[in-house]
Amino acid sequence: MNFLVRVAVNAVALWVAALVVPGVDLAEDQAAWTSKAVTIVLVALLFGLVNAVVKPIATFFSFPFIVLTLGLFTFVVNAFMLQITEWVSDAIGLSFTIDHFFWSAVLAALVITLVSWALNIVLPED
Repeated sequence: MNFLVRVAVNAVALWVAALVVPGVDLAEDQAAWTSKAVTIVLVALLFGLVNAVVKPIATFFSFPFIVLTLGLFTFVVNAFMLQITEWVSDAIGLSFTIDHFFWSAVLAALVITLVSWALNIVLPED
């Protein structure tokens, strides 16, 4: 159940980031709302998988930069996770694109972090 809640939080956060940040498109080419919802959930699953596998490695190697910038470099690491998610989703045929790394991906990472934080406060952990 906790896994499904995390996927739902990721899906909502990705959807909000695609709505708010220019240059981030998620499920834009689907006409029906059901195919949009399925695409958003699949991208959220993929994003969770990338965060579970790649993010600890990237965080480990970027630890000096994270300490040097007092934690702000984590947004760059999160943007890198979004870029990896975009690359893999493009390879498997999901509609998720990010136009530019620096502003689009970093702002999307910021929005995803804020939305996930807010939803995790509201939702119970059990």
